[in-house]
Amino acid sequence: MKKRANGIDLEVEDSGAGVDAQGQPRPAVLLIMGLGMQLIAWPPALVQALVDAGYRVVRFDNRDAGLSQHFDALGKPKVLWAGLKYRLGWRIRPPYSVLDMARDALGVLDALNIDRAHVVGASMGGMIAQRLSLLAPGRVLSLTSLMSSSGARGLPGPGPEVSRVLMSRPAGKGLDAAIDHSVRVFKAIGSPGFALSDADWRDLVGAAARRSLYPVGILRQMVAVLADRTRADELAGIRVPTLVVHGRADPLVPFACAEDTARRIPGARLAGIDGMGHDLPPGVVERLLALLIPHLAAANPTTPSTQP
Repeated sequence: MKKRANGIDLEVEDSGAGVDAQGQPRPAVLLIMGLGMQLIAWPPALVQALVDAGYRVVRFDNRDAGLSQHFDALGKPKVLWAGLKYRLGWRIRPPYSVLDMARDALGVLDALNIDRAHVVGASMGGMIAQRLSLLAPGRVLSLTSLMSSSGARGLPGPGPEVSRVLMSRPAGKGLDAAIDHSVRVFKAIGSPGFALSDADWRDLVGAAARRSLYPVGILRQMVAVLADRTRADELAGIRVPTLVVHGRADPLVPFACAEDTARRIPGARLAGIDGMGHDLPPGVVERLLALLIPHLAAANPTTPSTQP
């Protein structure tokens, strides 16, 4: 369903809304996905487990992704030039900011009349979740930063092999070529301890591509991430209960990035998952839920009566 949030149209899915056995509203969990990813990238098993545990689960497509509003009028950014500016420490002027995207997320809560929510963000979504926790701490019950980063300068990035795959382009035009390329990218950054088959990857990537294929939106989001250079120093201002979860085998955003994030947020708990890369296959989801549900329950104003 479409919702007007922060003055733009966002595609939203709202699962498990209603009241618990005591007639109280079910506490909400807001899931924020990463760079170029859509709300369907959240595994159904994870969403259902949270609903079964007594939560209202809200997902949405970020701006410039999926079925949410696209920003064609802002044009195609020069990502290589923005990357050079980032390395040189020069100012980057993004088409919009990570803070703007955090305001979108807050707008989703407003549109659904949700006063406070647990916020879970993956990758770029973790950055948005961090920004949201700084922007509106009274609206955030807890923060979970998943396979993300503080954005601090000097943190390690992907190795040469992964970088080559990320910088490559589809071998041809059309949907099939785009799917083939995306499968190569996701296999390169995926979890070595929980590897998916090529058929599984094609099913996941194909579903996303058929729902929405919009590469230029990824570029604008990427520049927004590169331009968000002050967040790391601001993380000390986060005062909500925080869990930082990261794959110890993440080839895209190395584990050191999670260590840095947890060090910067007062009282944050860091949890590493062996064999996890930069994705959410079934084995990772099981381990994530074992960490996430107790974290949410500890921060609930009223703990849900139903547990998984």
